[in-house]
Amino acid sequence: MRPIIPVQPVREIDALLQNMAHSGFQGRKLGESLNIWKQMIEDTDCTIFLGLSGAMIPAGMQACLIELVENRYVDAIVSTGANIFHDICEHQGVHHYRGHHHVDDEELFSKGIDRMYDVFAYEDEFRSVDRIIAEYARSISPYAGSSREFIGELVAHLQKMWPSGQSLVSACKKAGVPIFIPALADSSIGIALLMARRNGTDITIDQLKDADEITRMVENSEKTGVIYIGGGVPKNFIQQTQVIASVHDNDRGGHAYAIQYTTDAPHWGGLSGCTFEEAISWGKESASSLKVQVFCDATIALPLVVSGLKCMDLTRNTPPSFF
Repeated sequence: MRPIIPVQPVREIDALLQNMAHSGFQGRKLGESLNIWKQMIEDTDCTIFLGLSGAMIPAGMQACLIELVENRYVDAIVSTGANIFHDICEHQGVHHYRGHHHVDDEELFSKGIDRMYDVFAYEDEFRSVDRIIAEYARSISPYAGSSREFIGELVAHLQKMWPSGQSLVSACKKAGVPIFIPALADSSIGIALLMARRNGTDITIDQLKDADEITRMVENSEKTGVIYIGGGVPKNFIQQTQVIASVHDNDRGGHAYAIQYTTDAPHWGGLSGCTFEEAISWGKESASSLKVQVFCDATIALPLVVSGLKCMDLTRNTPPSFF
C-alpha cells in the first residue's frame, strides 16, 4: 500500500492537482483525471471525444471549452442542443446574467426572465435568436444533412453576420473540430427549425447520419479517449460508437481512456451515473482502459482541470481532419 500524501497548498494549479492525485476521495479522482487527460493528449494515436451536457455555457464555462478546442485537447464534441444554442446566443451578444436560486419564479415569468438555477436570461432575446436560425433555415431550403453539417454551415453564416463574435462554435469551426448534436430537436435550435418547417421550409436533420459519421471517426482511429461533462444523451451517443463498430465487424476493443465529471450516482440505474466498469460489459470501454469518474460539480472541476492542462503547456500535433 502507498501512503496518503498530504496536499500542500501551491501556486500552480497543475502541481496542486497532481498533489491531490495522492490524496483521498474525490480530490484524488480530480487529480487523476488531469493525469489521464494528459496521457490522452500525449498519445499520438488517440482521438479524443468530449461529451457536453448540463447548462455549461450559461454557467460561464465557455472560455474553458474554447481553450480545449484551441489547443486541440479534444477532437470532436457531442453536445446537447441547449449548450450550442446558448453559445450561439453569446456569439451574437445575447448574454446570460447572475441571478439567484431563491426567487419568485412567477414574477420572473411575468417579466420575461428565464431561470437556470441562479442564472437568468431574457426570453425575448432567446426568441430573437430562434428567428435568426429559422430565417437561415429558410434561406438554405431544401436542406437535408447531419447535425454536424448543419451546425458547421450555420456557424459560417453567423461568422459573416457577427465577425467579432466569440463562441465555442466559431472556435470549433476554425480548429476543424466537428460538433454533433444527436438530440437537436430537444433544444431551442430544434424549436427554431420547427418554426421554419411550419412556415413551409423543407429542412431535415438526419440523426442517423450523425451516428454513422461519428462511428466512422472511431473506426478510423487507432485509439479513442472520452471525456464526459455530465452524462445524458452525449455520453451514450459516444459510448455506443464502440457497439455500432463491432456490429459492423470493426470491433475497436472499447475506448482506451475515459473520464467523467458528474454529480449523478450509479445506484439509481441511470446512464449518467453508471460506472465505466459497467460499460466494459457492453464493450464500450476497454477492460484495460485508463479511466476515472469524478463525482463533482462540473463547474468546479472543469476550470481547475483546464487550468491544470494550460499550466502544463502541452502541445499536440493536430490530428488529420475526418471531414
